[in-house]
Amino acid sequence: MGLYLGKNGESIETARYDSSDLSLLARGDGSEVILQTIRNNKMFYVYPSDDTETMEFFYILEGECIYKSKEKEVTLKQNDYFYVKDLQEAVFFTPTTDMKLLWYTTKPAFYLVSNRVVALAEVVKQVEEKDNYTFHHSVRVQEHSLRIARMIVLTKEQLENLYLATIFHDVGKIYTPEEILNKEGRLTPEEFDIVKRHSYDGYMIVKERYSLEVSLIILQHHERLDGSGYPYGIKEDEILLEAKIIGIADTFDAMTSDRPYRKGLPAEVAMDELKRLSGIHYDAELVRLFEKALIADGLLEATEEE
Repeated sequence: MGLYLGKNGESIETARYDSSDLSLLARGDGSEVILQTIRNNKMFYVYPSDDTETMEFFYILEGECIYKSKEKEVTLKQNDYFYVKDLQEAVFFTPTTDMKLLWYTTKPAFYLVSNRVVALAEVVKQVEEKDNYTFHHSVRVQEHSLRIARMIVLTKEQLENLYLATIFHDVGKIYTPEEILNKEGRLTPEEFDIVKRHSYDGYMIVKERYSLEVSLIILQHHERLDGSGYPYGIKEDEILLEAKIIGIADTFDAMTSDRPYRKGLPAEVAMDELKRLSGIHYDAELVRLFEKALIADGLLEATEEE
């Protein structure tokens, strides 16, 4: 009769992707209604659709977030909403609490959290169980990478690939022995050679289960401009832009995080080290924009030069 009733949280399909839970509540004529739960401080974005007629509407059922542009900062709370149509560039939001959104889109979107992505998320969970640092590190690398992404213009495909590659960039560590991952002292050269295999292993895992484009970013995230990186020692423009972004975010978080054998460095010290290696290991403009984004987000104090 054309009437559909859903009771007690029923949904057509559910998926847990990264730090979000999604429930497909309704679909028809290309439109979808999705209930999305997003974890606190998990930056998310809305990107321009390939179809200028596509509209996406988000109603905040619970929680709050901050929308920040170059001109203003706005806090959105329960019963506020936002929607996009004919969007010209990506917009970014940072939750300040756990959030629950009702998301209506005139173009199918749930396929983006397909079984292939969910399967990869399960592998990430296994890595987390082996090495808790790796999981939390990946989440922070994603946040830092998106800070850089919001300062530049990426295509929809680049942004989606970056978003996925960040959370899966260390998935290859599923094959790294736990005694090496959790060693309390510094690694020997032989042990470090074993750790370095994770870039290639991650590439193979993601290539086979999801996407060649995303897997290539993972393969290259430890490559450096001067050819001193691994696994292949490629240089400059041979390195994908997304991999250059992750390389900066990955290094910054590694330096500022506590490890079994040392305390994390202050953000200012880590940034000075990135700047020292700008143009050598890291893209100088991306490092500059990363510093600017960290200052804007209150994670780094502005210097006199700023």
